[in-house]
Amino acid sequence: AHVAEGEAGGITQHIGAYSVEVIGSDGGEANITFLDTPGHEAFTAMRARGANVTDIAVLVVAADDGVMPQTVESINHAKAAEVTIVVALNKIDLPTAQPERIKQQLSEHGLISEEWGGETMMIPVSARTGEGLEKLLEAILLQAEVLELKANPNKPATGVVIEAKLEKGRGPVATVLVQDGTLHVGDAIVTGVNSGNVRAMMNEHGEQVDDVPPGFPVEVLGLDGAPSAGDDFNIVEDENAAAVVAEHRLKKQREKELSKNTKLTIDDILKAGKKDEAKVLKVIVKADVQGSVEALKNAVTKLSTPKVSVDVIHSGVGNVTETDVMLAAASKAMIVGFNTKAETKAAETAASQGVSLKQYSIIYEALDDVKLAMEDKLEAIIKEKVVGHAKVLQTFNVPKLGTIAGSSVTDGKVTRSAMVRLLRDAKPIFTGKIASLRRFKDDVKEVEKGFECGIGIENFADFKEGDVIEAYELETIRPSLT
Repeated sequence: AHVAEGEAGGITQHIGAYSVEVIGSDGGEANITFLDTPGHEAFTAMRARGANVTDIAVLVVAADDGVMPQTVESINHAKAAEVTIVVALNKIDLPTAQPERIKQQLSEHGLISEEWGGETMMIPVSARTGEGLEKLLEAILLQAEVLELKANPNKPATGVVIEAKLEKGRGPVATVLVQDGTLHVGDAIVTGVNSGNVRAMMNEHGEQVDDVPPGFPVEVLGLDGAPSAGDDFNIVEDENAAAVVAEHRLKKQREKELSKNTKLTIDDILKAGKKDEAKVLKVIVKADVQGSVEALKNAVTKLSTPKVSVDVIHSGVGNVTETDVMLAAASKAMIVGFNTKAETKAAETAASQGVSLKQYSIIYEALDDVKLAMEDKLEAIIKEKVVGHAKVLQTFNVPKLGTIAGSSVTDGKVTRSAMVRLLRDAKPIFTGKIASLRRFKDDVKEVEKGFECGIGIENFADFKEGDVIEAYELETIRPSLT
């Protein structure tokens, strides 16, 4: 219940893993491992991953809120992964809670409550008061018995990377879920294109452990880099074997990327030509953990429109470095940091090079600023707004001011800051700025309809009776991305 506490904006922004010890129906001890995935729309990939590595999905739906788009998406992820769903109807303690309405909404997405003759367990709970949480744990254990979930602890471990990050002083840290076998300190591990020896392991309480049985999450230290969330991990005979496997995978990955880059079709060339016509905002993404890098990268790329496309030219785990800033300066990119810091030298270089470097702890604030930067790529729309007209009645010379048009404001108003157009026989013959605007001998800021005034125009003296002075202002309108 404490995992999401302190998250910026009350939004869970990381995938969390923690175990709960419970008493089973037979009186024996049992453990349930929870993977807590974020609910924000930008974290689709994290929720999909969560569904793929779990045995049972606990769908938390606010009883006072209803079924949200992310709820439907989570249902679809769980169904796609063929994972059994248990529904937790949260906030049941609130007077505005409507559990029956939620059950009705969920039934429209194929989740029928057991009370209604379906197969989905729906447990009313309150995270605030603790009401119903015991029943929820019982329901999960019951489902586990029905599914006959078993693993063999007496073999080398296999599992999946839930999250990965780079930590100062600790190096690459991978949070893994052991799905089968037992993971030991000293094991040679390979995951994705990374390998190493398990140097140390920490449980979710930060306590060092030597062995991790199946079904438990743990932080692993000793890899040569931060793996991608969702990568499987395996244990091999020794560190050399792990390095060979990782090197082979890296080679294959590079070959794949190279072949992707070299297979250019006529369509690709034409598309590239069209892309050049559109504006491009280049972005560098840095975040504290791999899942957030992936989420932010996907969310930022999705902001692309036909007018401005977003190109993430570099992304990675860890603090913003001077190298990141130099790349941004060379490629005219903005840097978006999420739950990270900028190294002192990086911040100084960004300031001196004029690089936009901003840090965020709430993802939608980062996305809002990227949208503003995209709009800045477009030329502002200048709109002309006519504010009034004045008719020239007579002209006279004033020392130091030159020729002044004695005029009467016929509609709207004439302001000192306005631009003016001189019309003769309805045709414009001069455009310029107002040099002076007076009523009698006083300088004024504006003159309204029905009043007379003296108007002087910069670099113009050829006034004639009957001329019309049209006053207008220029409005700058922020361009639309769509």
